[in-house]
Amino acid sequence: MSTSRTAPTVTVIGGGIAGLVAATEIAEGGAPVRLLEARSRLGGRAVSNPEPWIANLGPHALFTGTELWRWLKVRRLHKPSRMPTNPRIVFCWSGEASRVPPRELLRGVFHLSAADAPVDVDLRTWATGRWGPDTARALAGLAAPLTYDYDPGRLSAAFVAPRISYFLRRQPTRARYVAGGWGALAERMAVHARAVGVAIEVDSKVDPVGLDDFRRQGPVIIAVSQAGARRLLGPDAVADDDRCVALLDVGIKCHRRDPFLIWDLDQAVFSTRASAIVPDVAPEGHDLIQLSVGMAPGESVHSAEVRMEETLDLAMPNWRERTVWRRRASVRASTGAIDMPGTTWRDRPPVERDDGVWMAGDWLASPGHLAEVSVTSAVEAARGALGRIRTCAHGSGGRCSIP
Repeated sequence: MSTSRTAPTVTVIGGGIAGLVAATEIAEGGAPVRLLEARSRLGGRAVSNPEPWIANLGPHALFTGTELWRWLKVRRLHKPSRMPTNPRIVFCWSGEASRVPPRELLRGVFHLSAADAPVDVDLRTWATGRWGPDTARALAGLAAPLTYDYDPGRLSAAFVAPRISYFLRRQPTRARYVAGGWGALAERMAVHARAVGVAIEVDSKVDPVGLDDFRRQGPVIIAVSQAGARRLLGPDAVADDDRCVALLDVGIKCHRRDPFLIWDLDQAVFSTRASAIVPDVAPEGHDLIQLSVGMAPGESVHSAEVRMEETLDLAMPNWRERTVWRRRASVRASTGAIDMPGTTWRDRPPVERDDGVWMAGDWLASPGHLAEVSVTSAVEAARGALGRIRTCAHGSGGRCSIP
């Protein structure tokens, strides 16, 4: 796309995955674009702890065939990443650990892809009516890392069921673990963004007054969390999200029988040992275990940490005496979109607003799953902003003022 020298500048607020994708799309489309990040680093939730324990902000994996994978691959940003080979998975169910999925789970999974999950009924009610309460509970436990919700059984069956089927078709053969952690992936994306012309500024916090100034200069794409969008646009513009996820990272001495994945269907805890696939994330002779669990309303981080420890006790009984490093954290209002009974992704906040502002992130009205929503919304926002510039250039001799 060709633009005049007087073409307005697109401002992207937020330097996470969504912001980097949106800004790159704008620059590759030929328009001037600047990206402003409030913190001193880029990546948002795609951040990793420094060596020697390169822990992501919770368990992370790329999946081939997704919009994020395709976007990265076109730009040769998807490597280095590695696929699991013969991973060892442990399921925790009814207080016992086993490498074999419980029959209650298999019963539901076997029929799930052919079932027509309703929008207006929660997963628990729907699955209980079809296969009984134990299968419903097992499916909800399986969906925990796919939704980051403390109780996936309360969500729309049409939201949860396709995600379970989607994941099972892709895990583990299509999973890819990023060497150097997701912080390294964000760095590659930032290098590419700068190379195609994105002007990146860190330590650049934007307030509502600054947002108005940028709107007068051209289209604006807000690529921040729901809490960040509320601060910029006002509490009535974006709904609050009080969901929290607790995270526990543990560095342990290696043991050849340690599982690669732990799926606690009782506690809705999920754990990965990414160092089994990308050894550089832990010191030699050691493994990095990362766990996550959705926190119930009012639950403390300590209580959630105890639940994650209980999962490790069940699946890896001797982990405590092998531990040499650990870290715990919690993440609030940064867990992506969920759809309650009676709603679909189309009912989420729209990508395009009516005031020269677009939004991008994993909580918006865009199709996909978790990071896919970030990418699809970012691409849609970028195309909208580019379209606005084209319209302005065509109708005003290259000059445009966003009202």
